[in-house]
Amino acid sequence: MPVVAESLMHGLLQGAWAVLLCGPVLVASVAATVFVVRRRALAPKGRAPEGADQLFWDLFLGSCVALPALLIPALASPWAGLVLAGAATASGIASYRVSPGFLAWRAAQREQRQQLSAHQAARMQHDELMLRWQRYELDPACNIDYPALTDVRLPETSALIKAMRTADQLRTATHKGYPDAVGSLAASLAAAERAAGIPAALPVQQAGRG
Repeated sequence: MPVVAESLMHGLLQGAWAVLLCGPVLVASVAATVFVVRRRALAPKGRAPEGADQLFWDLFLGSCVALPALLIPALASPWAGLVLAGAATASGIASYRVSPGFLAWRAAQREQRQQLSAHQAARMQHDELMLRWQRYELDPACNIDYPALTDVRLPETSALIKAMRTADQLRTATHKGYPDAVGSLAASLAAAERAAGIPAALPVQQAGRG
């Protein structure tokens, strides 16, 4: 009887060590594999052959880590194998359910960073365009040589003023339409310059000198 108890205790200790050593590896490998597969499944379609091939290798590499982490403890202690199998199943289900929300959050964060970068670039372009416009408005030589740039009765100049107003309104906040508004402002300014007869190759700072 003491021999049986000692053998049972030895098996429990061995199984406990197996769970402690192999459990984190198994849980992490299963969760990571499910996450990668789920991410590829939710990705936009269009590269099916390469995607299928990559899916095979994802599953293969995940199995190379997960199966030894499950089978070796199971051979040493059956109850440890059952515990690890349950933990692996739970981690896979949890990763499957959580991954779409996490991927959506990460995509939103990426889009927000891209919008911020685009907004900052648009602000710089906006400042350059306004400096370019102010030369025509404030430089007496430019004002005399090219009065059309300040004559709002002309369609091109009127469109330019409207584009300036729209860009100014969207500049105060990180608005999605701000970069497009600045692009419209650049196009309107170029159109007004062409209508005023300013050569495209002539630098703005020299426009007042003819």
